[in-house]
Amino acid sequence: MDLLLFIIGLLLAIGVLAYHRASLTLFTAAIAVILAVATVSDTVGFISWIIFAAIALPLNIAGIRQQHITKPLLKLYRKIMPEMSTTEKEAIDAGTTWWEGDLFRGNPDWHKLHNFPKPRLSAEEQAFLDGPVETVLKMVDDWHTTHERADLSPEVYQYLKDHGFFAMIIKKQYGGLEFSAFAQSCVLQKLTSKSMVLSSIVGVPNSLGPGELLQHYGTKEQQDYYLPRLAKGLEVPCFALTSPEAGSDAGAIPDFGIVCKGEWQGKEVLGMRLTWNKRYITLAPIATVLGLAFKLQDPEKLLGDKEDLGITCALIPTDTPGVKIGRRHFPLNVPFQNGPTQGDNIFVPLDFIIGGPKMAGQGWRMLVECLSVGRAITLPSNSTGGIKAVAMATGAYARIRRQFKLPIGKMEGVEEAMARIGGYAYMADASTTMSVGSIDLGEKPSVISAITKYHMTERMRQAIIDAMDIHGGKGICMGPNNYLARGYQGAPVAITVEGANILTRNMIIYGQGAIRCHPYVLAELQAAQLEDERAAVTAFDRALFGHIGFSISNFFRTFWLSITNAAFSHAPVKDETARYYKQMNRFSASLALMSDIAMATLGGDLKRRERISARLGDILSMLYITSTVLKKYNDEGRQVQDLPLVQWACEDNLAKAQLALDELFDNFPSRAVAVVLKRVVFPWGRTLRRPSDVLDHKVARIMQTPCEARSRLGSHLYLTQEPNNQLGLVEKALTDILAAEPLFDKVVHAANKRLPFYRLGEVADLGLELGVLSQAEAEKLRVAEAGRLHVINVDDFDPLDLAADKSLFNSTAAKPEQAA
Repeated sequence: MDLLLFIIGLLLAIGVLAYHRASLTLFTAAIAVILAVATVSDTVGFISWIIFAAIALPLNIAGIRQQHITKPLLKLYRKIMPEMSTTEKEAIDAGTTWWEGDLFRGNPDWHKLHNFPKPRLSAEEQAFLDGPVETVLKMVDDWHTTHERADLSPEVYQYLKDHGFFAMIIKKQYGGLEFSAFAQSCVLQKLTSKSMVLSSIVGVPNSLGPGELLQHYGTKEQQDYYLPRLAKGLEVPCFALTSPEAGSDAGAIPDFGIVCKGEWQGKEVLGMRLTWNKRYITLAPIATVLGLAFKLQDPEKLLGDKEDLGITCALIPTDTPGVKIGRRHFPLNVPFQNGPTQGDNIFVPLDFIIGGPKMAGQGWRMLVECLSVGRAITLPSNSTGGIKAVAMATGAYARIRRQFKLPIGKMEGVEEAMARIGGYAYMADASTTMSVGSIDLGEKPSVISAITKYHMTERMRQAIIDAMDIHGGKGICMGPNNYLARGYQGAPVAITVEGANILTRNMIIYGQGAIRCHPYVLAELQAAQLEDERAAVTAFDRALFGHIGFSISNFFRTFWLSITNAAFSHAPVKDETARYYKQMNRFSASLALMSDIAMATLGGDLKRRERISARLGDILSMLYITSTVLKKYNDEGRQVQDLPLVQWACEDNLAKAQLALDELFDNFPSRAVAVVLKRVVFPWGRTLRRPSDVLDHKVARIMQTPCEARSRLGSHLYLTQEPNNQLGLVEKALTDILAAEPLFDKVVHAANKRLPFYRLGEVADLGLELGVLSQAEAEKLRVAEAGRLHVINVDDFDPLDLAADKSLFNSTAAKPEQAA
């Protein structure tokens, strides 16, 4: 019995120390104390001390440990780990690790999360949103843009140039606006709520492009010439990276340049002969300056000893002889300016390289560093604006549109889809706000940008599908009054660009996250690459034994948090959201544990096990997005009205994290390991459930009822009530219908008969006749009826208006019905 108590006490001590991540020294001392107590009580004897010494001394004496344990393990590590390519190293080195690192390490610091400053607009930025942004949105008619013109009008382009829309990232010293990332996000959300074409055209020059690259890497001469011209709209930039043979695999671009001497403006200079074939390049058809990515070769070694210099970025004026540009692609009826560009054996000076000749071959590093910022702003912001607009419009429509004598938003089947839209709108706003806020804090969030790009574009696609289902015929009939169809058509565009979503989920999120966020993996890799063997062993020893302690800690943390369902873990609050923090503690520990298990059992093969990586990345993503939801709720003063939205978002994300873990075990290559660890992680099975029907109902009710929570959900959208802003008109109709309902009920009561909720003009006349309505009240019913009809009716056209080739409809041609 005494021996059994000793073993239990020893295991408990190890578990407690591991849970709290005690140092090796403290571990050793604690076990020595337990052994001493057991020795005094005659529970253990001399042999136990010999075993203890045989283990403890080599581990605690650095010289012995490094020579006899670390050095052989380093040799083995170098054999089994695949060599990392230069492009992989540069991708990993690019960007910074922020809050996602805390989530990856199994023990998030929630006070740190809450203490990140809330992003705010400056007075100048707010004035821009209230002034130029509102003005340009009044100028845009989206049906005219997308159907009749297939482009913005010249007047809109000029307004964008004159008011700095293409210069939000350019510093003020060059004439730009120098807006925060948060302000850029707010601008793009507002533009998206009216026109995807407009937000796409504004977003790209402020993301990955010549302006961003010039400010970070350009020579002074390049900056002084181009940046003021870009700020004033005298130059229209584009950036050509994607080739027919190299899309998401940007490092494989076949476009090339050859360093050579040639004639430029009457003089012989050192330059490059460039050949390229690019496609999908936004703004290329109207660009005046082309940012070009290509592989630079120096066969004559005119710049040094290397022949293959690597990916290089240059600025090419599009009026350079031989540059082919101007044709357009037609991306799914969302006709933002996008097209191909080619060049064949075009000579330009080396000074055209961004940063000058010294930056030859540095293009990949430049691109991945800038992409980590731009990818966190443009597509997540556009998607967030789209989801929020869909939430507002669908909530209003579902309250206005009636079937079976009640608003369709009260039907449980519709509530399910509406809750998804509302929950996604809240989490998208939270995720995008926190992510762009990190940029304003000086971060370059490469992992976060991949998470937000993938998950916000995917949620936008699901939200627009749900909205189309709810709107039915209203959604599928194109026309000036359809506020959904272009978003539905254009959703795959966002899914595809800036790294296809399949690639982003399966390779990038966890591929970069595992190395960047893990506290020891990158240190191990860097130690193994050191040429000085002594320094390598020392660095590897520190990382390796830190890693071992980290893994042991996460095993015990996972086990304890799982068997207790995280009931006793720390949460920074004691309200209804406390359980979400606790479950995140649990899944954070599980992620850290399973990451180490996956890396230990699969080694370099993990990189090729894309679906294993994808599920681990899903867990990290769900933790990140959930933490942004809790951060938003805290930043906004923990508004109780918003609680259903918070709960829905958290429960949906955590259920998905649980599912990803479960599927990870079901598909893990090592079945024995999977079976054992599944019992550790899920001792009681899957305990979390997706949002309930009751919670769906609460979210759907918020979306249909004007209130502060709904207003916060629709922040930074264009809701101005004007003839060509459908979102504003639907909002007005909702307000008018809600004001008319008690008047309608008054007439029904006075008439003592049931009336259908339509032809409200006739109801108004009846109310006047019965003497229960004033003229002003009757007018409210008439206004509500006009708004109701506008919302539920769909557009129709003369056949001639829909024909692309109107010559087919001449005076002698048969009419469509005659031909039929």
